[in-house]
Amino acid sequence: MTTPTATRPAERLARLLTRLLTRLLTTITTVRAPYQAAFFRIGLSSVVLAFLLHEWPNRHVLYGNHSALSFDLAQVLIREERTFTALAWGDGGLWFETVYTVTIAAAVAVLLGWRTRGASVLLMAGVLSVINRNTLVGDGGDNVVRIMVIYLVLTRCAQVWSLDARRARRRTVLSHGPGHDPVGLVLWAAAVAVLVPLSSYPTQGWSLVFWTLWAVQGVWYAAELRFPRHEARAALDAAASMLHNCAMLAIAAQVCLIYATAGWYKIQGSRWQEGSALYYALHLDYFTPWPTLSGFLAGSTLTVLALSYLTVMVQVAFPFTLANRKVKNVLLAVMIAEHLGIAVVLGIPFLSLAMVVCDAVFLPTAFLVALGTRCERLAERLRPLPTREVRPVVPAG
Repeated sequence: MTTPTATRPAERLARLLTRLLTRLLTTITTVRAPYQAAFFRIGLSSVVLAFLLHEWPNRHVLYGNHSALSFDLAQVLIREERTFTALAWGDGGLWFETVYTVTIAAAVAVLLGWRTRGASVLLMAGVLSVINRNTLVGDGGDNVVRIMVIYLVLTRCAQVWSLDARRARRRTVLSHGPGHDPVGLVLWAAAVAVLVPLSSYPTQGWSLVFWTLWAVQGVWYAAELRFPRHEARAALDAAASMLHNCAMLAIAAQVCLIYATAGWYKIQGSRWQEGSALYYALHLDYFTPWPTLSGFLAGSTLTVLALSYLTVMVQVAFPFTLANRKVKNVLLAVMIAEHLGIAVVLGIPFLSLAMVVCDAVFLPTAFLVALGTRCERLAERLRPLPTREVRPVVPAG
């Protein structure tokens, strides 16, 4: 027979484990870093939009039917690499224009946060279609964008700073049920027109991915319509939050991997060891959009040496500084400034801007909240004042 004193340690241990488990479940089922995810969404879609508009005059030569990589050769390369591109369905000019224009529209929708779940999937499909049509003209920036648009689909990046968030707030104020979304249901049903021909695509893996995303969205709509306040709806919300947290962690790990790989490979190079690597980069015609500025920087041996060593040290040290918030913020500011300098001096804007957007997942929440508040105030100042109707004064009597 057990005594009350003997059961007290077991009860305390059980209560402690229960509290730890509850805290763990609360942590992993709550959306983490919503402002970082929103900044990531806005920044990545802006980079994609700027890239597509910048290449608009040359789109047919780079990725269309006038490309040096013919349609038949592109088909062979796509089958060997097992990549996805909707431009492999046909080589007609109308089909190319449709895919390119829809990708631009998807980038605008993700930027504004309008129907972000479906728009992010459409953006991923469009970006992969355009870039994978001719991977021979790509660079590191294209690789980063291709990876990040996939991660973007898995995040809940429209919790703040989006039209979706504003629509959700209005529903709450107006006491509408969460299932009243006829536009979303129509768009979800219309997606079948794209998914059916996708099933005949040779790379069946991507077809399964898109059908799975479509089915999950259908389950979400069904739960909102039939069980808006049921445990099933709460379970779906918790699963989406866990997936979001995993995606944000994967983005952070990917950024650390990029910097660590770049830094350790630089250490092995003799030019970086002696501090002269930047000198040679500043004398390449392809990377000198401003010859005067490049010549000015390359003319100072101390500047070249300091920037070369600083680049290597920051890239190697950054993953190890995440545990210290102050040091991490300092290195983060240095890296963002470095990327902006590379964009201007070496003329690589899209790679640099893509990395700045990826760095944003490490920005402090307080800084992002303050930035959002200032942007809202600026928007209010720029908003035109409503005109008032002036009525003539009628004298009495």
